[in-house]
Amino acid sequence: MELAARQPVSRITVAELADRAGVTRATFYNRYATPLDLLIQVLHADLERGHQRERERRAQGGYSPQQLLRLATAEVADHIDRFRDVYLNSLGDPADSGVYAALVHHFNDYTLAFMARGGTDLPDVNRHVIAEFMAHGFAGAIKAWLNDPSVTKDEMVDAAVACAPAWWASGTG
Repeated sequence: MELAARQPVSRITVAELADRAGVTRATFYNRYATPLDLLIQVLHADLERGHQRERERRAQGGYSPQQLLRLATAEVADHIDRFRDVYLNSLGDPADSGVYAALVHHFNDYTLAFMARGGTDLPDVNRHVIAEFMAHGFAGAIKAWLNDPSVTKDEMVDAAVACAPAWWASGTG
């Protein structure tokens, strides 16, 4: 993460990464194909910890659907803030589009899982199209936030929550 915060992951060599981690290149290649694969795994694991906190909140109750939506969105914003330099480096280098693509993929999977939990308010349309739309929209909001230093984290959260469809904001899923 330190290396990816200082430079785009596309410029990190396996030799540099292995040396920094105190392992051989062969050990690295036994687990990952590229430094990008490792970076995506670490970012995904951090996002999943936020989703676990969301599941715990749902299970304990006491939150309105709107509060849960805001808290979950803020969890993602906190993740982006923790790894701000990594995301900024990836957005600034076309060779690092894999980080953004992984973020979109993550949001797509999350949206499909949210819809799979069911509810009566879900629209009767292709859910894969909805998931892609939601994923790209949310990732786009994050990109807009990162690209404009005048946009605060709270403004991004407010905007993303305001764009959530009624069936999401009402707690369906």
